[in-house]
Amino acid sequence: MKVLYEDNHIIIVNKQAGEIVQGDKTGDTPLSETVKQYIKEAYAKPGAVFLGVVHRLDRPVSGIVIFARTSKALARLNEMFRTNQVQKTYWAIVPKTANNNLQTPMENGKVTLTHYLIRNEKQNKSYAYDREKPNSKKAVLDFRPLASNENYTLVEVNLHTGRHHQIRCQLAHIGLPIKGDLKYGAKRSNPDGSISLCAHAVDFIHPVTKAPIHIEAPLPADPIWSTFSIQA
Repeated sequence: MKVLYEDNHIIIVNKQAGEIVQGDKTGDTPLSETVKQYIKEAYAKPGAVFLGVVHRLDRPVSGIVIFARTSKALARLNEMFRTNQVQKTYWAIVPKTANNNLQTPMENGKVTLTHYLIRNEKQNKSYAYDREKPNSKKAVLDFRPLASNENYTLVEVNLHTGRHHQIRCQLAHIGLPIKGDLKYGAKRSNPDGSISLCAHAVDFIHPVTKAPIHIEAPLPADPIWSTFSIQA
């Protein structure tokens, strides 16, 4: 675990692929407990440590996770996430193809995707549709290409909604499954079981101090990330 930012109200850490943010049926130690232990030891906290989980990342995804250290910060962050006041920027590696939406000319180079997602609980998977269906939820994101190598393209993704597996599902729906994401159509897995999706940056106004916060996470250790000619 790498701490990217901390103060009395919040702590922001870099999650490694394979870690779970909050406890689940696997019984594996979640990142939230690791952060609690860090706070307890770093600040010699007696007794139980308060830590509020305000959002999550899928297990095979790496990058920025924000936790609240006080109940005041937790309540305010929950409201900020609910009302889209936290801007999260994701980077993903997708197949390089000649005929896909990466080539769609749009203002400032961005492509906007709008789909309707239905979550299958048993499969732990979402399905995207071009038109609204019963029990579907509208999903909107923007993405743009940043760089390419011989086989892959690095894209930047910004979410307008927060749906289950939204980035993975929507990109796969247009023929751009994220590298390593077997669940959504990638041809092969990554050696470490990760998928090449990183919550790379976050921007928001501090819920207590009101100072602007901008944090970037280091990119994953997989050498493929360094093959793109762009500064992280």
